[in-house]
Amino acid sequence: MGNSRSGALSQEILEELQLSTKFTQEELCAWYQSFLKECPGGRITRQQFQGIYAKFFPDADPKAYAEHVFRSFDANSDGTLDFKEYVVALHMTTAGRPSQKLEWAFSLYDVDGNGAISKSEVLEIVMAIFKMINPEDAKHLPDDENTPEKRADKIWGFFGKKDDDKLTEEEFIEGTLANKEILRLIQFEPQKVKERLKEKEKNP
Repeated sequence: MGNSRSGALSQEILEELQLSTKFTQEELCAWYQSFLKECPGGRITRQQFQGIYAKFFPDADPKAYAEHVFRSFDANSDGTLDFKEYVVALHMTTAGRPSQKLEWAFSLYDVDGNGAISKSEVLEIVMAIFKMINPEDAKHLPDDENTPEKRADKIWGFFGKKDDDKLTEEEFIEGTLANKEILRLIQFEPQKVKERLKEKEKNP
């Protein structure tokens, strides 16, 4: 009886997600219902994920960024996310602990998945982030970070790396925890998105 509210979400997955994300049972069940509405097959494709992301950014182009986010959470690289991978993605990008978020950010920036980040990979993600910045907001960016190239140079400079150096996960996390400026430069968390996610949590 008690399990009927959660649809087909098993108690085991529910408990596991409560532990790993700190979302409540009610939140998880509500999200599962809306997830099944969007994805009746129980898995979300890259295109569907991009579509959900696009709703958060009606006045921008989040396609490239959404693709990178999707890749970083597609744990088994099968081109789809199941509910568990989807919830972990939601949690990590909105409510995770700083160290968890940075582990995720590293996998986001490690485009080819080889365990190290190159400057060209930083530029690739920063270019995707810039496509989501509202043109009006872009006008107010400081001169030394108002293009993807300048921002990538600034990030790389903070890590003290030469152009052809690589950045390990440990260096990435330690450097970012030690320097709030790097954290600001590598992420894209406009207030609008945070507010919309909060609304979604209240009214899934």
